[in-house]
Amino acid sequence: MGTMNSTMQRFDRPEQQPAWDQLIKAAGGHILQSWAWGELKARFGWRVQRFAVDGACAQVLYRRLPAGLGTLAYLPKGPLVDYDNLSSFPALLDSIRPAVQQQGALCLKIEPDQEDASSLAERLQAHGFRPSPQAIQPRRTLLVDLDAKPEVLLERMKQKTRYNIRLAERKGVTVRHGDEADLPAFYHLMAVTAQRDGFGIHTQAYYETAHRLFVPAGQGCLLLAEYEGRLLAGLAAFAFGDVACYMYGASSDEHRELMPTYLLQWEAMLWAKVQGCHVYDLWGVPDEDEGTLEAGFTQRSDGLWGVYRFKRGFGGRLVRTIGAWDLIYSPLRYRLYSMAVALQTSLPRASRQHAARSLAGLGANRGAPACF
Repeated sequence: MGTMNSTMQRFDRPEQQPAWDQLIKAAGGHILQSWAWGELKARFGWRVQRFAVDGACAQVLYRRLPAGLGTLAYLPKGPLVDYDNLSSFPALLDSIRPAVQQQGALCLKIEPDQEDASSLAERLQAHGFRPSPQAIQPRRTLLVDLDAKPEVLLERMKQKTRYNIRLAERKGVTVRHGDEADLPAFYHLMAVTAQRDGFGIHTQAYYETAHRLFVPAGQGCLLLAEYEGRLLAGLAAFAFGDVACYMYGASSDEHRELMPTYLLQWEAMLWAKVQGCHVYDLWGVPDEDEGTLEAGFTQRSDGLWGVYRFKRGFGGRLVRTIGAWDLIYSPLRYRLYSMAVALQTSLPRASRQHAARSLAGLGANRGAPACF
């Protein structure tokens, strides 16, 4: 239980954005806990609340579930607490519980931005959490260490990836920063890529809003790869604190032999270094150990396997996070929710994607990061 003298602070007013983001950055928090990310989700079907208790912080997103199940309360890449001992965790949970339950939440789903460890899993279980049947963010990713000169970063890459970057440059592919006027063309590329590779995307308005929230604030960039005046590929990356993330990517069916996507990723890494980031997150690979990934990537293209072959070449470290955990508030509704998730995973892929969007508005993006 939390201590009686714990003081909860709410961050609900726009003028509190700088203070909130400073709290998150000071704690080494993820961009999905940033104010702008909450604002983005709030404009597309979610509700958002922000809490700080005894140095712990939590941006909670709420989404109404179908069939009278109530609401899902979700902390993407949060909460921000000292995970070495979780001393502030009970006070945070006790303080936010009334507000979360007032929203009709059947559970509180957390996905801490922490690497997988049995000791952390045991501590989460001791605080009442159980492994969730539904993960939202990819559990594994590749993290590229940017604390080196560009030539060293290139040397750490796979030889074929280095070759493809240089080939794109040599063949005349250029990369420029896009602005809001380029968003319709970028969205068209997203639609082409989604159709080709079989993943879901947001509406054009969603990407336009994300651009307005992050890019003018210096927390994002839209990079476009062109050849002889034709748009071949685009990439959106966001930066927050020490980490930059590859968020959305798309490519044309034209001139794929010119390898524009390789040059785009390289330019995104260079942009991240200029922003002062130390890590570039390639965001999402199959949840398998490295031996399995290396043995299988040439034979498989389903799910995130389709992008592992591309991402593996950039010299990143394979990281597995602790995953999604649920604190149950309503056992009956949670049981029904778990049954719905189990049914969803048993469906054919196309039906499964539709069911996921219906269940919680949380469909996944197969290529670049997720539609979260």
